[in-house]
Amino acid sequence: MAAYRTNVISKEKGNFVVPAFLTPATTKSSLCSACSKSHTTNNGRLLLISLSSHWTIDWPSMAAPETSTAAVPTLYTNNTLRNAFGGVLSFFILLLIGVLAFSIRLFSVIKYESVIHEFDPYFNYRVTQFLTKKGIYDFWNWFDDRTWYPLGRVIGGTVYPGLTLTAGTIWWLLNSLNIPLSVETVCVFTAPIFSAFASLATYLLTKEVKGAGAGLTAAALLAMVPSYISRSVAGSYDNEAVAIFALIFTFYLYIKTLNTGSLFYATLNSIAYFYMVCSWGGYTFIINLIPMHVLLCIVTGRYSSRLYIAYAPLVVLGTLLAALVPVVGFNAVMTSEHFASFLVFIIIHVVAFVYYIKGILSPKMFNVAVTLVVSVGLAVCCAVIAVLIALVASSPTKGWSGRSLSLLDPTYASKYIPIIASVSEHQPPTWPSYFMDINVLAFLVPAGIIACFLPLTDASSFVILYIATSVYFSGVMVRLMLVLAPAACITSGIALSEAFDVLTGSIKFQLPGVSSDAGVDAGETSSDTTEARNDEVKAEKPEETSKDQFSKKSKKKEREHVEKPSAKSKVKTKAEKKRLLALPLEASVVSLLLLIVLGAFYVVHCVWAAAEAYSAPSIVLTSRSHDGLHVFDDFREAYAWLRHNTDVDDKVASWWDYGYQTTAMANRTVIVDNNTWNNTHIATVGTAMSSPEKAAWEIFHSLDVKYVLVVFGGLIGYPSDDINKFLWMVRIGGGVFPHIKEPDYLRDGQYRIDSQATPTMLNCLMYKLSYYRFVETDGKAYDRVRRTEIGKKYFKLTHFEEVFTTHHWMVRIYKLKPPKNRTRGKTKKSKSKTSSTSSSKRSGTERKNPWH
Repeated sequence: MAAYRTNVISKEKGNFVVPAFLTPATTKSSLCSACSKSHTTNNGRLLLISLSSHWTIDWPSMAAPETSTAAVPTLYTNNTLRNAFGGVLSFFILLLIGVLAFSIRLFSVIKYESVIHEFDPYFNYRVTQFLTKKGIYDFWNWFDDRTWYPLGRVIGGTVYPGLTLTAGTIWWLLNSLNIPLSVETVCVFTAPIFSAFASLATYLLTKEVKGAGAGLTAAALLAMVPSYISRSVAGSYDNEAVAIFALIFTFYLYIKTLNTGSLFYATLNSIAYFYMVCSWGGYTFIINLIPMHVLLCIVTGRYSSRLYIAYAPLVVLGTLLAALVPVVGFNAVMTSEHFASFLVFIIIHVVAFVYYIKGILSPKMFNVAVTLVVSVGLAVCCAVIAVLIALVASSPTKGWSGRSLSLLDPTYASKYIPIIASVSEHQPPTWPSYFMDINVLAFLVPAGIIACFLPLTDASSFVILYIATSVYFSGVMVRLMLVLAPAACITSGIALSEAFDVLTGSIKFQLPGVSSDAGVDAGETSSDTTEARNDEVKAEKPEETSKDQFSKKSKKKEREHVEKPSAKSKVKTKAEKKRLLALPLEASVVSLLLLIVLGAFYVVHCVWAAAEAYSAPSIVLTSRSHDGLHVFDDFREAYAWLRHNTDVDDKVASWWDYGYQTTAMANRTVIVDNNTWNNTHIATVGTAMSSPEKAAWEIFHSLDVKYVLVVFGGLIGYPSDDINKFLWMVRIGGGVFPHIKEPDYLRDGQYRIDSQATPTMLNCLMYKLSYYRFVETDGKAYDRVRRTEIGKKYFKLTHFEEVFTTHHWMVRIYKLKPPKNRTRGKTKKSKSKTSSTSSSKRSGTERKNPWH
């Protein structure tokens, strides 16, 4: 460390101001050698001097300190080498974690094939194909007439474009580099690539909170956590594939800005938030969680200029950028999900103004100004709240979306919006699902929360708030276990890192042959020695100046510096304190081994979940039995039949679950699909499926439907078939058309398809299309999913005809029969049997011509 000396710069009158970037935050008072006056400085740099005859400034001396010893340079060199080696090691560990995150998600490709999974990814794949073929401008203006017939859909204005634009950009870059990959291949591997990026973002975020060790641990945990794997395996081309990375990276930049107060990072934070808005509707979690943290900091007295810089640009620039996304638009300022951010924005400006006037006014004037500012601030807040209430009062949901209301009130969807409640991923999770999706992290999270309180900082308080809110939301919807996964990995990484530090430190202190002084970390020894050395060097300066001026202030400063302990005594004190906190050697070793075993169990579970539970694509099903592996490829078989055996303009009706796949794989027009934006249209299809055959035919015929597709799992035991979903069709249809009543399909409150089923159930279209000719399979018509024989085995279809059934009876396709010739009236029969032949011919002619 360099000693400080005073240099006389000039003998003229005036003020000398040092630029802000040269002034650190800590200040001290130094004694001028020319005028013997005390001036405020920042670590040896003069801030502002008002002199009568000279300018002075303290600069670090370039000469070596007079009291230097050999220990300080040695420790400094060792610490530098250690930091350099640690940085290189951390880089290679991060690289391996990224490789692990990518490779563990390839089981679906290795075991099965490179194929798009689930339902929604097929729509995203179709949109990406359109983007790469037509270009960005046609994409924004694309009106898709093959969905939601006869309404259609404006794709560019109703889709979150982040995933599509990301994959399209990757495809364009690879082809520009003469790497000819297909669009499907890029879509399949987008999620594994961004899972590696998410691990890196987790490392950066956790490092800002608790250091590099906790960051590496959290990144390794996230790379393997099953909850995240379920949404990011190869082929899972959904919005969450890139949204989780954007979520974590936005939080990292917020914490980075909060720690540094840098406007550069604040701008990057707004851009990251914009990417999150483009990627997923879950961006509302960010724009509500960060204001909650800002308000928490203000209430607990932790306001600072860094907090203002971290939040204000995010609200202003982030909201402006979010409004540029067509699917969001003015919702960024008009919906209730965003109002909390604006309210906190007003509050933080009131607080900032109060802190500002406190520094420039006297205490008496400050009290008057605070009263005025608070009064005006409350008036503005009340006015804003009144305006917001007026804006949302006209909405039945008070400006909240249905999914947001379902999160705030878990019973809301089941009461008012059955279309949301019918989705399986919107159901509350069970306790075993937590163990399945985050495994041992569920037990480490409480320990991580405690570690965040030791000590409590702005960054660690954000992590506590993050884990608390994500735990609540994951308990409402099983889908939001995905949001819980990063928070659980961060807190668990902090817990494991702190535990390893304590246990390894305890073992190191009690190893035979290790002295008390050697038990202190080299880095800590270096820092303590350097700090003590600085104190000794600083103590010399007041001692020298006191020879000229024997003021009380200089004598007091001298006594304070002399009384400070030396470096050696400081190190010994640290060592003694650590020895008192050390655990017994045997307990430390056993606990360390238990943590290693716990980590090994976590790794084994994650690999099993990635290889077996979450790698199988839903489009191709497999089953193992005593005679080997069975593959059920009925979905692609049915879509291929539609593509090759129907006209291009034919309309296909099915439940909304299969709309995206039908459009993407069969290239046929559908009535409803997975976007579920029009509840009335979906209720119409549900009503047709719940109605008798003739009434259903009339509904479908009015929609110009030519084919009806149903999914049936009774033969092979596939539980996610339309019979199991049928009650949701009844509820959704009954919500719009009152003549459809759920009790009519239940026998004593029970849903049955056997001989005890109600006549309404046995005669509805869904029952007939599912069980038509089912008795021919085994002679008993035994349903392997419901585990009973069906109630109505022999019946004929009058208005539909079967045109195709897949090999395992999983998908059945029916065609609407053409309408019969209608007659306006019947001719009267001849009363006399002895009527003439001419009258008979005339009556026959009248019967043949219904328009007379």
